Amino acid sequence: MPELPEVETVRRGLERWVIGKRLKNIQVLHPRVQRPNSWAPITSLNGAKVTGINRRGKFLWFELDRPQVLMAHLGMSGQFLVQPKGKTDERHVRARLALAGGMPKNRELRFIDQRTFGWLAVDNLIDGIPSMASHIAPDIFDPKFEQDAVVKNIKSRKSKIKSAILDQQILSGIGNIYADESLWAARIHPERICNELSAKKINLLINSAREIMARALESGGTSFDDLYINVNGESGYFEVQLEVYGCEGEPCSRCGRLVKRISFANRSSHFCSHCQR
Repeated sequence: MPELPEVETVRRGLERWVIGKRLKNIQVLHPRVQRPNSWAPITSLNGAKVTGINRRGKFLWFELDRPQVLMAHLGMSGQFLVQPKGKTDERHVRARLALAGGMPKNRELRFIDQRTFGWLAVDNLIDGIPSMASHIAPDIFDPKFEQDAVVKNIKSRKSKIKSAILDQQILSGIGNIYADESLWAARIHPERICNELSAKKINLLINSAREIMARALESGGTSFDDLYINVNGESGYFEVQLEVYGCEGEPCSRCGRLVKRISFANRSSHFCSHCQR
């Protein structure tokens, strides 16, 4: 699933192409592309002008010249591609939105989603945040992120530390890839209990996550296959910098011991059993 660096890369890519454009001839090509609790059909946004692109955690939204916004979540395999009108459709195109006005002309925005867990929706803002994302905590790069409060929250919990940093209501944007990488950088085992960790150690973990995701952003995110690409069709290349995620059986770059994988909450955790005790 795309995480904060991938979604932010998409947001930045969209800015160039859609701000100042009007959404025209909106087509819904698959019944699951529109979220059931959408405030209105996404086709009701026909003619709306895009004034900005925002993000919280893994949620994207298009600000418009009207009170509503167009919400988007990429799910596991969702993509936005900007393509010339008339170009042969990619497989799994779920929605199409023509971009009118300005240069370049004759472009359209396509939402592509092989696994159909991604979605689009019309939503209203509450204090500047769409209601569908109101339960999502600010992410590490958000000006509203309060690290001291997040550290205190995590330290008060009896859950495993990886579960805590994956909880989008505590801090958002971190998924399995960057959780494993951040825990390795901070030398914390994914199953350590939160309230057993010092505030200093939790701060180190958050700072590690910030540094790692900043580097991932510079690389355009992490792409293991063509299920995550930017709006211009390019893949991210942070995969080559991963230390533990997907590296089972390879030597840890810090100590030389082999990276291990364990099952964790219906997913996998990768870590160094020597560095992360």
